[in-house]
Parts: sequence; C-alpha cells; structure tokens
Amino acid sequence: MSTTSSIPLPLLITGVAGVAGYNAFHHFHARFPGQVIGIRRADNWRLQGDGLVGCDMHWWQDSSAASQNRQSLPALFDRYEFRSVLNCEGTCALRACELDPLMAWRVNVLGLENLIETVQQRAESVRLVHLSIDLVFSGTLDGDHVETDPPDPVTVYGKTMEQTENLVLSSDPTACVLRISLPMGVSFNGHAGAIDWIQARFQKGKPATLYFDEVRTPTYTDCMNKVFDDLLRNRLSGLFHCGGPRKLSLYQIAQIVNRVGGYRAEHLHGCHRIEAGPMPPRAGDVTMDSRKLQDGLGYAPFDPWPIDEEFVPTDPEWHYRRDTFDGSPELLAEQLYRNPKAN
Repeated sequence: MSTTSSIPLPLLITGVAGVAGYNAFHHFHARFPGQVIGIRRADNWRLQGDGLVGCDMHWWQDSSAASQNRQSLPALFDRYEFRSVLNCEGTCALRACELDPLMAWRVNVLGLENLIETVQQRAESVRLVHLSIDLVFSGTLDGDHVETDPPDPVTVYGKTMEQTENLVLSSDPTACVLRISLPMGVSFNGHAGAIDWIQARFQKGKPATLYFDEVRTPTYTDCMNKVFDDLLRNRLSGLFHCGGPRKLSLYQIAQIVNRVGGYRAEHLHGCHRIEAGPMPPRAGDVTMDSRKLQDGLGYAPFDPWPIDEEFVPTDPEWHYRRDTFDGSPELLAEQLYRNPKAN
C-alpha cells in the first residue's frame, strides 16, 4: 500500500447531515482543528457548529435563480483551497426518491457533477473519496457481493448511486469509491440513522415492522472513520466494498435495538418484503464481501456490529428473553452507537 505521511489538508466533508458524514466530520474536526469544513444543505439550519457551512451542491446550470448557489461551492474552494474531499452527500429516503426521481437525481447525481467540475477547475490535485451504497444491488442473489458483480438496483436511490459511481470512476482515475452498508453511529437530529428510527418507535411505545429478508452488513462509524483516514492518506483508487463482517437482517437489527435498549418485545414485528407492498421497492440480501478493501489496506478494518456476541440474535424470539443481561438506553448507546473496542 502506497501512503502519504498525512491527509492532504484542508479537508472538505460533504453531506454532514447523514450518519456517515456527521460522524466523519466530528472525527476529523477533532483531529485537525481549523483544517476541516463540513457542508450541509443551506436550508438545514438546525445543523450548526464550528466548521459547518450551509452550501447547496445541486444547482441547475441553466437556472438564473440558482446563481448564488452556483457560486457557493467554488467560493468555498477558493477560500479554503481544499486538498482532499470526503463526499458523503446524497438523499437516501427511499420513498421520497421513488415519488420524485428528479429530486433524487438532482441531489445525488447533479450535486456530484458540480463537485467534480469544481474540483477539476483547481490547479492543485484533490484527493477524492466518494461514498456509494450496497443498494446498487437488488439482493436477488445469495449476497456476499464482490466489486465485479454487476449492479442491478431496484430503487431510484440505488440507480442514482450507481450513476454516481460511474461518474466518479470515469472522471477521476485516482479517486476511491466506497460502497457502504448501514452506518451505525449517532446522528445530529436523533432520527437520521437506522438505530434512531427503530429506537424512536420503541421509545414512543409504537410498533416497528422490519423485514426478515433484507440483509445488510452494518458497520460501526468508528471503524469507517479509520478507513476514511487511511484512504484519504493513501493512493488506493477504484471501487471497494466497505461493509462489516456480520450479516444481519433488518429484523435482526431491530431485535438487537429492542433487547439491548430494554424496550418492550411485543412492539417489534417482522414480515417478508413481499408482504409490505410495492412502495418503496425493497432489496433482498445485499451483503458485501470487503476482502478487496482489506487486502488494499493491509489489515482487517471492521469489527462486527454489534461487537459483543451476547447481543446477536439466535432466533426470531430472542428479543423476548431477558435473562442474561439488562437492557437500557445507556447500554444501547455504549454498545450500538459506538464501538466499545475503539473507546
């Protein structure tokens, strides 16, 4: 693995309203004070703090109303002279993307086009690491997808993310594209992540219905931040899978949140995707094999989520049994939002 001594700074992190971007921003902002800028959409005024800037990347090139937005990203580059970019921007709201494909394309694809154009106008080279998603696959196969498997997304979101991959790889041969799965970490608003949504239902005493047959490779954001750090420093390029080593269905993930959080077991329900209706479409087993990334980095980058085997479901009724440990929101925060091994 070819590396540089340090991350090229300053660093721009986009999409800090999402779980991956939010945790990455705080990780790098703490490491390099004054050298890291995070951007969120201009109308997301609730997300504020040192180093955070409102900036819309997805302007229309032919829209006079977007003239101010068109200048905001280049102005940031002119001001800070970024040497590296971690692009976490995108909308992953499945239903919203299905109902408004143009919005999904504008945010996910057009925003990236504008970012790449801005980067390519700079005299200095810029290291680009771009995040895609496991949902570029339909999950109709047996999982363990490798990078050479052809994408076949079933959602508008997945289709736009496949477009972003092709855009980055064709425009910048030195860039690195990471397909992530479910990032497990805190969010800025308490409901942006997978854990957040499930826990919020249980906290309110409401039922949550999750799928038996949508299977993912969730990953602690603590582990992802270490990978981002190394990839921003090194010269690995191309497409890599960035999923954790433990395969879990969405129902199993909800079992873990339910029992570790100490919530009422009867509030969790399960079903198969076919029972949930056609909107939005759901993928199946989109688990990823991340050995290519491991080989490129020279080490195994991911601990399983959750790291403690005691918190892994063994059967569909596992969350009803409360005999081995006492669940609580505090235990959930310690074990599921953060990697205990990293703290």
